[in-house]
Amino acid sequence: MPAAMATNGTRQIAVGKDALDALYDRYNRRECAHPDPVEFLYDYEDPRDREIVGFLGASLAYGRVAMIMRSVASVLARMGDRPAGTSPSAFLMNASREELSRAFAGFRHRFATGEEVAALLWGLKRLMERHGSLNACFAAHLGASDETVVPALAPFSEELRDAAEGLNGHLLPCPARGSACKRLNLFLRWMVRRDAIDPGGWVGVSPAQLVVPLDTHMHRICGALGLTARSQADLRTALEVTDALRRFAPEDPVRYDFAISHLGIRGRVERARWVIRL
Repeated sequence: MPAAMATNGTRQIAVGKDALDALYDRYNRRECAHPDPVEFLYDYEDPRDREIVGFLGASLAYGRVAMIMRSVASVLARMGDRPAGTSPSAFLMNASREELSRAFAGFRHRFATGEEVAALLWGLKRLMERHGSLNACFAAHLGASDETVVPALAPFSEELRDAAEGLNGHLLPCPARGSACKRLNLFLRWMVRRDAIDPGGWVGVSPAQLVVPLDTHMHRICGALGLTARSQADLRTALEVTDALRRFAPEDPVRYDFAISHLGIRGRVERARWVIRL
């Protein structure tokens, strides 16, 4: 299959399916997951536990990875997950709004306060009470003919924001403003796909509908690989990258996301000549 082509300034860069598949085979292994917040999902077989842990992990996935890992571990500890052994869903469904505020008093992750985390969890609880699961809630906003998850992003976020009683701040995306919704798309990748990295657990949403979780780091790497020529890390760029990857894996375009992002994290963008063709 021909390589995806893009123009980046005066240089034309190409990446082909064989190179992407080799990259996937090299990095999309469980031992390569550390350190990454997806690791927290591996301890939970119950999809209701996994989706709560996944949403929290993805919501806090900004900043230095060591800080992210500490913050997610702290959140789970405050939910009684360890050493008490209370499951996240059991804790949440039995907690009052006041108990959540007390549990997260003093917590902070960069811009996010403990009260914001408590409000977010209260919203998640109310959605689960209303729909039975976050899976059912999101699927209710997704049309059978929708090519991607994008049409469901805004109504899902709005319903959660309303259920969280007007939660503001950095923990929920604003799809209507053109945000790439990186953390929400990351959560969906974890819950919809199933392989050595992504544990899955959701039904009613197809891997073919997923959108690449795009941030400035991933944008830089995808620009180097010729997957986008756009200058902004917004939703349009995320869709352009996803469309480029769909040429190689139409049923699962986001399968390459973890490997591509970790290519850059591991400092191999310029050295991996078998991936980049200048």
